[in-house]
Amino acid sequence: MLYPSVDALKKEIDSKYSLVSLASKRARQMQEEPGTERLHKYVSYKYVGKALEEVAAGVLTKVSQDESAVYEDEI
Repeated sequence: MLYPSVDALKKEIDSKYSLVSLASKRARQMQEEPGTERLHKYVSYKYVGKALEEVAAGVLTKVSQDESAVYEDEI
């Protein structure tokens, strides 16, 4: 079984494309800057899995401004 489930992720981010884009950017950030983890404990050990867990927890969200999408994390 996959964790977090796609249904849980779709509740936070409405578009699969936006979800993949957000998770990949966050995974790259965690890889390049160690110690930037937002949760106390992760189930996944890979960066993409950790980023998806942050989305499911509501720590990482997509914020739209004007017509372009800007991605920010909320703590």
